[in-house]
Amino acid sequence: MTSDAQGENAALSGVTEHEVEEHREQDGPVQIAHRTGMFGSSLGGDTTGYGGLDRPIFFPGAATPPYGSYFDEIVDHLGRALGAAGEVSFDDAVRRVVVDRDELTLFVDPAHMLSVVTALRDDPALRFEMCMSVSGVHYPQETGAELHAVYEFLSITNGSRRVRIELTTADDDRHLPSIEPVYPSANWHERETWDMFGIIFDGHPALTRILMPDDWPGHPQRKDYPLGGIPVEYKGATVPPPDDRRSYR
Repeated sequence: MTSDAQGENAALSGVTEHEVEEHREQDGPVQIAHRTGMFGSSLGGDTTGYGGLDRPIFFPGAATPPYGSYFDEIVDHLGRALGAAGEVSFDDAVRRVVVDRDELTLFVDPAHMLSVVTALRDDPALRFEMCMSVSGVHYPQETGAELHAVYEFLSITNGSRRVRIELTTADDDRHLPSIEPVYPSANWHERETWDMFGIIFDGHPALTRILMPDDWPGHPQRKDYPLGGIPVEYKGATVPPPDDRRSYR
């Protein structure tokens, strides 16, 4: 996921669990971390000025209706569909609604994820036939919600409408429900998210690595994964791996 690159080489300040809860409830942009520098190098030699960057990192807070565009219809239809199924209410299933950059994101309680995606797929007013992707993000500073799984859904029936669902789990838990029983196309996407981030999708029929070798240690797109690298030869010169370069020591 592209947002995983945000702050990859940045110095991020810690955020308490209370601040994470505030992030989930506030309406306005919420500062979740602080970023210094651009490339992570701190030992000089930077003549670009990027090493001196010093800025906060903001996430959008919860939105309040009306949400605009077709987003109100999606939220209303989803609430009605969940109520008709009688398993869970919208308020219990959806922790918050976020509208940012003309995109709708629903932060869903993992315990109710299967009920939500079943309604998205089956309700005629929603009919999100396609799960386009499942990806992961690692936010080490979000205590108790370090790992995010992000799902992109598309409705062809209803004019290419899109909705994003985001789940969070603690780094010391890492378990989320698999949506493969509802969207079989998510099978390989969940495998890749497990491979790169270590999120365990309960109920997946074959949660094995898909990019890295089966015996590979760790999950390479986590921000605490060693930088590593291999030396590269280029026209007689040798470029050392990133963690062996002077400015990264």
